Amino acid sequence: MARSFVGPAPLLWFSSSFRISVGAPASLFARVWIPDPEEVWKSAELLKDYKPGDKVLLLHLEDGKDLEYRLDPKTKELPHLRNPDILVGENDLTALSYLHEPAVLHNLRVRFIDSKLIYTYCGIVLVAINPYEQLPIYGEDIINAYSGQNMGDMDPHIFAVAEEAYKQMARDERNQSIIVSGESGAGKTVSAKYAMRYFATVSGSASEANVEEKVLASNPIMESIGNAKTTRNDNSSRFGKYIEIGFDKRYRIIGANMRTYLLEKSRVVFQAEEERNYHIFYQLCASANLPEFKVLRLGDANNFHYTNQGGSPVIEGVDDAKEMAHTRQACTLLGISESYQMGIFRILAGILHLGNVVFMSRDSDSCTIPPKHEPLSIFCDLMGVAFEEMSHWLCHRKLATATETYIKPISKLQATNARDALAKHIYAKLFNWIVDHVNQALHSAVKQHSFIGVLDIYGFETFEINSFEQFCINYANEKLQQQFNMHVFKLEQEEYMKEQIPWTLIDFYDNQPCINLIESKLGILDLLDEECKMPKGTDDTWAQKLYNTHLNKCALFEKPRLSNKAFIIQHFADKVEYQCEGFLEKNKDTVFEEQIKVLKSSKFKMLPELFQDDEKAISPTSATSSGRTPLTRTPSKPTKGRPGQTAKEHKKTVGHQFRNSLHLLMETLNATTPHYVRCIKPNDFKFPFTFDEKRAVQQLRACGVLETIRISAAGFPSRWTYQEFFSRYRVLMKQKDVLSDRKQTCKNVLEKLIVDKDKYQFGKTKIFFRAGQVAYLEKLRADKLRAACIRIQKTIRGWLLRKKYLRMRKAAITVQRYVRGHQARCYAKFLRRTKAATIIQKYWRMYVARRRYKIMRTATIVLQSYLRGYLARNRYHKILREHKAVIIQKWVRGWLARTYYRRSIHAIIYLQCCFRRMMAKRELKKLKIEARSVERYKKLHIGMENKIMQLQRKVDEQNKDYKCLMEKLTNLEGTYNSETEKLRSDLERLQLSEEEAKIATGRVLSLQEEIAKLRKDLEQTRSEKKSIEEHADRYKQETEQLVSNLKEENTLLKQEKEALNHRIVEQAKEMTETMEKKLVEETKQLELDLNDERLRYQNLLNEFSRLEERYDDLKEEMTLMVNVPKPGHKRTDSTHSSNESEYTFSSEIAETEDIPSRTEEPSEKKVPLDMSLFLKLQKRVTELEQEKQVMQDELDRKEEQVLRSKAKEEERPQIRGAELEYESLKRQELESENKKLKNELNELRKALSEKSSPEVTAPGAPAYRVLMEQLTSVSEELDVRKEEVLILRSQLVSQKEAIQPKDDKNTMTDSTILLEDVQKMKDKGEIAQAYIGLKETNRLLESQLQSQKRSHENEAEALRGEIQSLKEENNRQQQLLAQNLQLPPEARIEASLQHEITRLTNENLDLMEQLEKQDKTVRKLKKQLKVFAKKIGELEVGQMENVSPGQIIDEPIRPVNIPRKEKDFQGMLEYKKEDEQKLVKNLILELKPRGVAVNLIPGLPAYILFMCVRHADYLNDDQKVRSLLTSTINSIKKVLKKRGDDFETVSFWLSNTCRFLHCLKQYSGEEGFMKHNTSRQNEHCLTNFDLAEYRQVLSDLAIQIYQQLVRVLENILQPMIVSGMLEHETIQGVSGVKPTGLRKRTSSIADEGTYTLDSILRQLNSFHSVMCQHGMDPELIKQVVKQMFYIVGAVTLNNLLLRKDMCSWSKGMQIRYNVSQLEEWLRDKNLMNSGAKETLEPLIQAAQLLQVKKKTDDDAEAICSMCNALTTAQIVKVLNLYTPVNEFEERVSVSFIRTIQMRLRDRKDSPQLLMDAKHIFPVTFPFNPSSLALETIQIPASLGLGFISRV
Repeated sequence: MARSFVGPAPLLWFSSSFRISVGAPASLFARVWIPDPEEVWKSAELLKDYKPGDKVLLLHLEDGKDLEYRLDPKTKELPHLRNPDILVGENDLTALSYLHEPAVLHNLRVRFIDSKLIYTYCGIVLVAINPYEQLPIYGEDIINAYSGQNMGDMDPHIFAVAEEAYKQMARDERNQSIIVSGESGAGKTVSAKYAMRYFATVSGSASEANVEEKVLASNPIMESIGNAKTTRNDNSSRFGKYIEIGFDKRYRIIGANMRTYLLEKSRVVFQAEEERNYHIFYQLCASANLPEFKVLRLGDANNFHYTNQGGSPVIEGVDDAKEMAHTRQACTLLGISESYQMGIFRILAGILHLGNVVFMSRDSDSCTIPPKHEPLSIFCDLMGVAFEEMSHWLCHRKLATATETYIKPISKLQATNARDALAKHIYAKLFNWIVDHVNQALHSAVKQHSFIGVLDIYGFETFEINSFEQFCINYANEKLQQQFNMHVFKLEQEEYMKEQIPWTLIDFYDNQPCINLIESKLGILDLLDEECKMPKGTDDTWAQKLYNTHLNKCALFEKPRLSNKAFIIQHFADKVEYQCEGFLEKNKDTVFEEQIKVLKSSKFKMLPELFQDDEKAISPTSATSSGRTPLTRTPSKPTKGRPGQTAKEHKKTVGHQFRNSLHLLMETLNATTPHYVRCIKPNDFKFPFTFDEKRAVQQLRACGVLETIRISAAGFPSRWTYQEFFSRYRVLMKQKDVLSDRKQTCKNVLEKLIVDKDKYQFGKTKIFFRAGQVAYLEKLRADKLRAACIRIQKTIRGWLLRKKYLRMRKAAITVQRYVRGHQARCYAKFLRRTKAATIIQKYWRMYVARRRYKIMRTATIVLQSYLRGYLARNRYHKILREHKAVIIQKWVRGWLARTYYRRSIHAIIYLQCCFRRMMAKRELKKLKIEARSVERYKKLHIGMENKIMQLQRKVDEQNKDYKCLMEKLTNLEGTYNSETEKLRSDLERLQLSEEEAKIATGRVLSLQEEIAKLRKDLEQTRSEKKSIEEHADRYKQETEQLVSNLKEENTLLKQEKEALNHRIVEQAKEMTETMEKKLVEETKQLELDLNDERLRYQNLLNEFSRLEERYDDLKEEMTLMVNVPKPGHKRTDSTHSSNESEYTFSSEIAETEDIPSRTEEPSEKKVPLDMSLFLKLQKRVTELEQEKQVMQDELDRKEEQVLRSKAKEEERPQIRGAELEYESLKRQELESENKKLKNELNELRKALSEKSSPEVTAPGAPAYRVLMEQLTSVSEELDVRKEEVLILRSQLVSQKEAIQPKDDKNTMTDSTILLEDVQKMKDKGEIAQAYIGLKETNRLLESQLQSQKRSHENEAEALRGEIQSLKEENNRQQQLLAQNLQLPPEARIEASLQHEITRLTNENLDLMEQLEKQDKTVRKLKKQLKVFAKKIGELEVGQMENVSPGQIIDEPIRPVNIPRKEKDFQGMLEYKKEDEQKLVKNLILELKPRGVAVNLIPGLPAYILFMCVRHADYLNDDQKVRSLLTSTINSIKKVLKKRGDDFETVSFWLSNTCRFLHCLKQYSGEEGFMKHNTSRQNEHCLTNFDLAEYRQVLSDLAIQIYQQLVRVLENILQPMIVSGMLEHETIQGVSGVKPTGLRKRTSSIADEGTYTLDSILRQLNSFHSVMCQHGMDPELIKQVVKQMFYIVGAVTLNNLLLRKDMCSWSKGMQIRYNVSQLEEWLRDKNLMNSGAKETLEPLIQAAQLLQVKKKTDDDAEAICSMCNALTTAQIVKVLNLYTPVNEFEERVSVSFIRTIQMRLRDRKDSPQLLMDAKHIFPVTFPFNPSSLALETIQIPASLGLGFISRV
């Protein structure tokens, strides 16, 4: 709201009155203030003239850096101008030429830090900064010095303000007020105390009662009961007070009166951490040992609930016992008798004991106090009330209705709240009573003539959670700020009227609308009081009323976006959000009436006295109270009110009382002349003379100091008397301008110096200047003096240099003459000697050369003769050996050819025989089938054949999985026994039928003998099985015994280990610091090793990528050369461990078949940690554990199948009664055996589950071995039974087909047929063939048994090896323990830690493997269920197709669920297999990144590909998934290979690859990746396939793309770096002697083809914008930016180290400026935490090294400490290359460089000079889930993907 006041003409806004546009023009070297995030404001100097229209100011900061300050294009405001140095440190801030925030802050900081001055004037305001240190400036001598002085005659001081108030009271006969405000801890109470001390000292007393001592004595009392320790202040006033000090006509103190506001009552019952209750409680506890305090039964403060919650009962440097003595002395001085003092202490002690009362819950709605509860009994004794009555009403309350009164119990929580409310109420009443008695003691019977009020009140408050207390505080500050503004304008108006300066209207902010919002009708307080009167009023309903009344109607009232229980008010200082919770209860501030009645009935006389004038509303329905309670002014004499008035006043709420008290206070202040003291807290840590600019500015804005500055700056803030102006600026006047009339002289000069007459005004005694005009005059004066000084210096220096030049010229000519003569003589002598030496050398060299030649020639001839002979002999022997070898080869090759021919002939004949035998068997079988003519027999037994064939298929299927062995064994044994019984019955019938056929009977007998033999073999097999089981049991017992022995040994080792650990802990106490340092170093080393390992891996991946590209190129070349299309290519195994999953790209083998082959391949990668071998072993162990779990699950499932099949068989018609009964008995026997085996298996499972150690369930453990042995034995027996069943089944089928019994009537016919069949069998040799088959089967069984025996022996041998390895491990552990005992303590601890880390790592890996096994088992089972469900669905569809049309019509049609409801898409995309290449082509190969980045959502190709993968996963089509992923990866590689130099392309596919990787993780179904998913996204998870290996492949691909991206941006930046960072002069005029001119613009002034810093910044912007458009992960962008900045820094530093012309002071300035521009770029992009700035640290330090002083040892020390990012070699190199460019610089001395080297000799750094510019930091891809719902993604038509459809 803008208000109008009469002010100085013309109008001038505050925002522009002190900026560059006003006052002096912004010329070169003008000093300005610019914003800074750390220091709030930074001083800078213009390096270039400002002209209207310029958008950039070239600034030079005080720390030596240059800065391009860009002006705001909207406001076009220029920086604030800095005041001249003559004005810095002024006592009054309004005396500054430029009045603005940075000038105020700088002036305060200079005075506080440099001059140690804590007081500064700001117009009528005294700014007091808390020094947090006792200063000797408050003694009586200081008081006397300020007494009688004018306010501006001495330095600012609180005494000066007090003196001014005292003088104005006496001079104007008007009451005065001193308003002290500020934050907690800013020094308000101390300032008010010193002001009162000043009045008491200078005024004296009007009587002999020493009233001034009483006034001062009130301070200790009020501090003890109203002050407490907080986190901000050790002596914080928790209430506001206004003390009126009364004076008589002679202006001597006659008395005082005190008013208090908003006592913080909640502190009585609750204190935050590190805070205390009110001081008086701790003073009582500290004095509990005094005899008079024994009756209070007090103790340590930690024993009371109300004093121990903060955990800080003691204040450092404060003795509570002594403070108690001071408090008692003050009470005595104020006339409070000893009896009343003891009464006060009794009440306070009772409050402490009341806080220890504990309630016990009876049920949820009632509670009780234990009988004879000590704290309550003490409280009742001290208060003089009955224990039973107080105990009853603490646990009950009275409910009154119109007709009856009820007593209702309350819960434990309500009772606790009621107890606390009672304690707060008692304390508040006691506080009021003490204040009343203090006022009575300070009251005087003498009539008061005038008074000075001292207001010590809280400042503007805003916290994270603001409640009713902060609302009242800020409401009071709004009223005080309004009064302050009005008073400031009033004083300004008086000053201008006094000097007869014309006024006009000035707009200023008035906070009356905010006050109206709070206190007007239907305001916040009004609505709050109205809601408190409602029976069911709550904070929520009050908040809704506020919203309905003020929201969108009052601009100062707002509603938070995310809350319906809060509101925001725009105060004059800041916006504050208030939480509505608790407002109503704090505004009511009520307690239970019955409790008050009990206290009123006390026998203790003082207690009822506290509640005589109870003005608060007491409600029986509420038991809570507010945190602070306002106390209105207590009149010196009690007033009698009307009878009806008391009941009405009881209804007043806290807000109503506070508003009335505040109005009374404002009326008092408006009736007085106010003086303002603003206390500032310089820092939050209570450090002495430490200035935090941010905190200071925050308080200056909130306390009204800047408002004073604004009002002053709006007019004519600078004021000079005519004489002062003439004396100061006489130098600007000419002799003719000086007149006798000083006023006229000043007018004439100003008209010449300042053209704009609006910039100044002439008053009666002063000249008034606009803001900035004094600084302009100071500049003119300084320029005039500087010009005169330069002229004098020019003349003198010229004369001196001319004389020196003539002397030097004469001396130089003389020296040159003598030197040139001496040089000519020396040269002639040199020529003669040279000629003689040449002749001697010629002849000697000729002789030596001839002699050497002859010797070499002779030696060469001799060597040639011997060598030629040796070569000839060797040639002869070689020819002879070759001839003999040819003869031998001829005979050997002939023999080998004959042998091979004979072997081939034999093999061919054998193969022909086998083939012919097989064909004969087939023909025999065919003839046998044709010979059978009984069709009825076939029909009867066709079911049995189908069953046998079904059992055969089941056996074949179950052989693939070990889990179904037990159940299948049961079925096969049952089948075998039943078939054997049937065979026995058939054989009996066969014997009856073959009585007439002897030959047939003989054959049957032979068959029976063979069967008996088979049975014997079966029994033998069973006995062998039993022996094997017994051996396994014995082995199990031995293993268990061994395990128990190992456990005992392990226990002993653990005991020894614990003893050793105890000793180690004792020794480690002395070495804690050393070990912490070592641990930190080891942690850093581990991180470095991790980064090195990651870097090594990524480098290998890069090399693999390069080799793969080379391989593809070579393959293409081979294809082109041969010109024959290859049938296919299967990827060869990569030597890189992490690329094993790429084998699946072109492989057509299923996952289950592909994994074992890969796990068995040895790793060829040799690195310090062979991760490939480790991962393979881990994977193999995972598969074994998974197979074990699958076997268990399959066993249970097969048991259920047996039960179902059994039920089906019972439903079938009983064709063979006796046989089925026998078969059922056999089945029961097998089932019992199966149950026995199942129990054993469960026992093994239980044994496995009971062991928590991973060694128990690991392969090789005892339990695991026993399980594997049993499964192996079961498997062996199942194989034997299977082969027997096959044999018997073939016999049974053949015999039943040949022999079919008939009825009794057809016996002869059947016999005849049987004889014919037997004759046929005899003729065809069928029985003999069957016998041969049985023999072959028997041999096969024997071989299988032998192989199983060998496998068992191998397993036993493996188990023995594992036991041996365990023994070796145990021995190794013992040796390691013995070695550790021999080591010194430090090494022992380190070795123990290393061993423990290794052990924990192994255990962690085992646990991870088990988790992976379980997850893989679950996924595999889900996959099988999907496959079975799909097959069942296909069978149902097939059955439906076989149904006739008529049946379809008759049957009811089942409705089909078609998902078309509101297009509820499932987030999948369907495409045909033949469209895969088209999909890849349109989406990857031919996609243009620019169009996608601009028009579509980021990562759209990745989302589309993943949705296609989801659909393939939904269809359970592994080939489709594998094909799509393989094509995608290969296509991305192909695109990057084709367009790998395009940054947009590489960035685009890096972003999409990462997004595709994140999608595979986010929807993988793993819990770690599903935490951030919505429920809908969790439904979209993959269900059939685990793509973890493909995620690894995609991660490797992303690493390759990232490395390619780094190479691309490096190639782009490389040409720009040196030119832009070193060669180009970004700051014009900095480099040496070059003249200062306009700043070069890259587009116009820079030479064509050259790069500037702006070019680099533009390129960085381009990179960043492209990556952001492509939706790259923010963390990945940070890594790319870090890599870019490292390249810039490394290349720049390397060039700097190699170019001498670049190593100068000016170039260091240039580099630092360029670096600051890069940092500014980081700051603008919010990338300061990316680590990019740290990569520039070596370059920054090199630039700083160029600029620092390089002379003394102190400079060397500073350099060594500063350049910690540079190596010793680099520091020495820069110092050696340092080159001065002007006469003001000096070269670095050799001694200084040696000093640097000596200081750095112990530094361990790399001797390498240059940085590795090609280094690439290891990249990581943090998981970044997407919030985008897949079903909402639309496929744009521009992609050409019309062939795919959403599902």
